[in-house]
Amino acid sequence: MGVHIFGIDLGKNSCSVVGLDETGQVVVQRRLRRESIVAFAAKSPGCIVAMEACCGAHHLGRQLAAQGHEVRLMSPEYVRPYVKAQKNDDRDAEAIAEAAMRPTMRFVALKNEAQLDRVAIWPLGLASCRGRSQPEVNRSYSASPSVAANTSASC
Repeated sequence: MGVHIFGIDLGKNSCSVVGLDETGQVVVQRRLRRESIVAFAAKSPGCIVAMEACCGAHHLGRQLAAQGHEVRLMSPEYVRPYVKAQKNDDRDAEAIAEAAMRPTMRFVALKNEAQLDRVAIWPLGLASCRGRSQPEVNRSYSASPSVAANTSASC
């Protein structure tokens, strides 16, 4: 039997890849460098590739989707219940693949670069708003009550 679903646990340099067949049995279990995952997946026919959602997963997911794979991203808190015994990278990859096989699992949409840029910039706007108002708040703690009443923190 061939691989039906790949579960990938992403790391900074090395990633664990587990391939499951239709019955959920482990067929492939490898540790690969991050750069070689796309080449490894290109050798297999189109299948489901599951990962925990993060910025790196969106980038890798776009590359794998271009090869014809179905990419499924999940929030890490939905994967955690499927980890068996002690937590390590190989068991995490197996848990990711097993969780992606569940019919009721909720998946994260694959984001393009523009969407990720907007998500990255959004907290900066909040920080600049906080930066304008924070000195006034600090001043109100140290100033006399009459000075504190005249300060306003508006954004």
